[in-house]
Amino acid sequence: MKSVYLNKGKDKAAWQLHPWIFSGAIKSLSDKIDDGEVVGVYNVEREFIAYGLFHNSSRVAIRLLEWNPQVVIDADWWRTRIRKAVGARQHLLTDGETNTVRLVFAEADFLPGLIVDKYADFISIQVHSVGVERVKEIIIAELNALLKPKGIYERSDLKSREHEGLPDTNGLLSGELPPEFVDVIENGIHYKVNIIDGQKSGFYCDQRENRLLAAQYAVGKRVLDCFCYSGGFTLNSLKAGASQVISVDSSALAIETLEKNVTENGFGAGRHEAILSDVNKQLRKFIDAGEKFDVIVLDPPKYAPSRSALERASRAYKDLNRRGLMLLQSGGLLATFSCSGAMDMDTFKQVLAWAALDAGKEIQFIRQFHQPEDHPVRASFPEGEYLKGLLVRVL
Repeated sequence: MKSVYLNKGKDKAAWQLHPWIFSGAIKSLSDKIDDGEVVGVYNVEREFIAYGLFHNSSRVAIRLLEWNPQVVIDADWWRTRIRKAVGARQHLLTDGETNTVRLVFAEADFLPGLIVDKYADFISIQVHSVGVERVKEIIIAELNALLKPKGIYERSDLKSREHEGLPDTNGLLSGELPPEFVDVIENGIHYKVNIIDGQKSGFYCDQRENRLLAAQYAVGKRVLDCFCYSGGFTLNSLKAGASQVISVDSSALAIETLEKNVTENGFGAGRHEAILSDVNKQLRKFIDAGEKFDVIVLDPPKYAPSRSALERASRAYKDLNRRGLMLLQSGGLLATFSCSGAMDMDTFKQVLAWAALDAGKEIQFIRQFHQPEDHPVRASFPEGEYLKGLLVRVL
């Protein structure tokens, strides 16, 4: 096995089990190393630290896998890691209320560069790195052996693949091609999920618990669900007994899927309206029309993909939430989210405080939202805690 040696003082995070080594931390290589090759990582005194997947041109030069020098990174290692990750989620699929779950969450499951989601009888995977690309057949075989899905479909159309020198790859890996819409159940609600053309790997299962929590406050209320996608917050609010829900998204496919989901669950009956529009533009229209809502959900896409984008993203989050707050009267509630890993909770609270000040509102933070247990956060990798949210009351 080829070796990588780190600069003096650049090994602390690796000793503390952080899974990333940046290119600037590398002092030397024992030999020419191919992208995706497993290497041994050593400090300047040539003490073994860990094994990892190497990449020549990525900013994250090594993604660490294993800190035990006695362990061999072979096909059995990958199979064992897949089994452990899937086994930790089995209880989430046995209550009859949910059949969609994240089975593998990259670094959190010691499988950096791999995302695996289960949608009823189908599996959707995303591959972020060359190292995982090289063992993809092993992963597919193990998922088939464990879960016996009808089909496994790849949705590796990711910005991160550019940094690894990988092209976008979408297509069937094994079994049957998923239908246009796969019927899944989450919290007892049926959804039509488009694995092939939908956003991310097909569905945002990271909001499963937050949809239930937010719906508790929707009973008898007029709700506005922004960036609604296929209707997670909308459907949970309707099921909880909201008097009216208006859903807004700029994607025609999202609105089409949402309307199918509302009909599928029998939640129509004049209580729901879907609007195809840019959210910020629609919020301005509501403000100009003097509209008011009791509960507003803001679940935007990732505004800050990196720390360098955080300042610009903070302004975007502030403007979005300012408009949301302006549509709430005293006692109204705003459930607002950020899926930007670079935005921590304290910064998010500060952004909301600025938004309230600009909106002329006084607010309270009454609940915090987080990602669910199938999106765990490794203690040594706090960057994995990307989803955060706040329930805000207007005074």
